[in-house]
Amino acid sequence: MPVQEMTYREAILAAQTEEMRRDPKIIIMGEDIGPSGGPFKTCQGMYEEFGALRVRDTPIAETGFVGAALGMALTGYRPIAEIMFADFLGVCFDQIVNGIAKHRFMSGAQSTVPLVIRSIGGGGLRFGAQHSQTGESWMLSVPGLKIVCPSSPAEAYGMLKSAIRDDNPVLVLEHKALLSSKGNVDIGMDHLEPLTGPKVLRPGKDATIVASLNMVGRALGAADKLSAEGIDAEVIDIRSLRPMVIGPIVESVRKTNLLVVVEEQVQVGGWGAEVVSQVVSEAFDYLDAPPARVTLPDYPLPYSPALEDAALPSPDSIAAAVKSLI
Repeated sequence: MPVQEMTYREAILAAQTEEMRRDPKIIIMGEDIGPSGGPFKTCQGMYEEFGALRVRDTPIAETGFVGAALGMALTGYRPIAEIMFADFLGVCFDQIVNGIAKHRFMSGAQSTVPLVIRSIGGGGLRFGAQHSQTGESWMLSVPGLKIVCPSSPAEAYGMLKSAIRDDNPVLVLEHKALLSSKGNVDIGMDHLEPLTGPKVLRPGKDATIVASLNMVGRALGAADKLSAEGIDAEVIDIRSLRPMVIGPIVESVRKTNLLVVVEEQVQVGGWGAEVVSQVVSEAFDYLDAPPARVTLPDYPLPYSPALEDAALPSPDSIAAAVKSLI
């Protein structure tokens, strides 16, 4: 089918709808995803097409329906569990890290766990401290999970389709500030990219910027600002946090000799620390300056518009970090 321009929201809906048409064993469950079409309208029309048995409105009980998704995955289904806000991943944390992530290993690979958890997070839309977290690094240290972070409509579409077809549990982290963003999507494609591996979105020779989710667009904005000052920055979308493929980032740093990582989380315990650690281990002699990390300040994200905007990494703050290394 031809490439179509669509929003991030529409890409998520298209991926789910296509996969549910393809495989009757795929079901989706979550809060308010039935007749209302989902809190962010990423399930609109699915209840009418697939019915209440396959598009299941659940109680406000993430522990319950995420646990039920594990049971369904072990008995022949391929469930998608939608978590209304990424912040609520904490409610079902035990189900994810002590059940879903470990079950295939503990069964000696006699069972598979084809289960997708979708959650929507991120700041910039005045949702306050308890509804604005991305949750990117909360489960970074848990073996058995795949964690992906689509930053565009095309990535949202391709990653979700790949995740649904994977026989292992995949946590798909979406960003609500991206829901209305538009991009070209190869709708109907059946040849899907692997879930792993960063992508170079803008080649450059003077500095490497690695970002995720909504910060990818801001990193590209920073590269535009730097270009106006004669600085040629390379921008990389990390895409997958687990497994984390570091090779293309190391290759970029060996060329540019500078590294800046950008994440919408506080600095302590972020995925950026793992990227920096691995790059230093693999390419220490190529670095002309210590890597820089652009993150949230070390406090909960404010509700106040002025304070929230000031807290979030911006093209200006990312560009300033690059210039500080140069």
